[in-house]
Amino acid sequence: MLSSVAVRNFSNSAVMANAIKNVTVIGSGLMGGGIAQVAAQTGHNVVMVDVDDGVLSKAHERISTSMKRVAKKKFGDSQEEANKFVSDSLSRLTTTSVKNADLVVEAIVENIDIKQKLFKQLDEAAPEHTIFASNTSSLSIQKIAQNAKRKDRFGGLHFFNPVAVMKLLEVIRIPETSQATTDSMIAWGKAMEKVTVQCKDTPGFIVNRLLLPYKMEAYRMYERGDASYRDIDTAMKLGTGYPMGPFELSDYVGLDTSLFIIEGWAKEYPDEPLYKVPEILRKLVSEGKLGVKTGEGFYKYNK
Repeated sequence: MLSSVAVRNFSNSAVMANAIKNVTVIGSGLMGGGIAQVAAQTGHNVVMVDVDDGVLSKAHERISTSMKRVAKKKFGDSQEEANKFVSDSLSRLTTTSVKNADLVVEAIVENIDIKQKLFKQLDEAAPEHTIFASNTSSLSIQKIAQNAKRKDRFGGLHFFNPVAVMKLLEVIRIPETSQATTDSMIAWGKAMEKVTVQCKDTPGFIVNRLLLPYKMEAYRMYERGDASYRDIDTAMKLGTGYPMGPFELSDYVGLDTSLFIIEGWAKEYPDEPLYKVPEILRKLVSEGKLGVKTGEGFYKYNK
């Protein structure tokens, strides 16, 4: 019989043998670009893939600018070390194919049909050992993996925006996800200098499962006239120590994003009162008041 030390050493060796070194990120928007940046900064070889070359070019410029800020913070006045950090990181970032990928992270539009088609195509193009992961914040990993053959090598890796700053990474497994895949995703998260938490494939995972109903109830309090949105924000900041109140946070995330997620949950779980969509949210989105990105949501902002 193997001792617990031997089992632990064997497990650690297996993780090391399956260490993720080559990462492909599908989608080069804010989330995809952020994931690619942090992966390159932490020594991984990164390939970015997008349908639009112009978007890829802009993402590369954005990543370069962000890396320079990270380098300044990391190395202070040592310009030589800062330049080397940026140069080395960018040298690990390319835009080619998935043929050498150990891990593919999808960070495209939150549309279940598009994601399913993507992973079906990736299944045919990627090596057999490649792990697939979605960065979705609200859709079912099980449903995204529906057309993929490698369900034992499929999971969720939910980063938070901005990726270069936020330390949390939610690691999601479906019933078919193997322990080896889970271990590899967790090890990669730690190599990315993130704090990992594990969750089953439940709506919103941990953070959004708690956060969305909280925001919806804040909207309903405002709709009923229980309190103003400013007073609700002030109460939650000073009473709980939250850095932002629910309305400030909603404006920062984007009201259209909150509406998209909660409408999806309301459709899937029509009898759950927590997921009932507040009318004030529909109204603001229909008026194009999406929050910080449009200059107005619940609050007004200087663009």
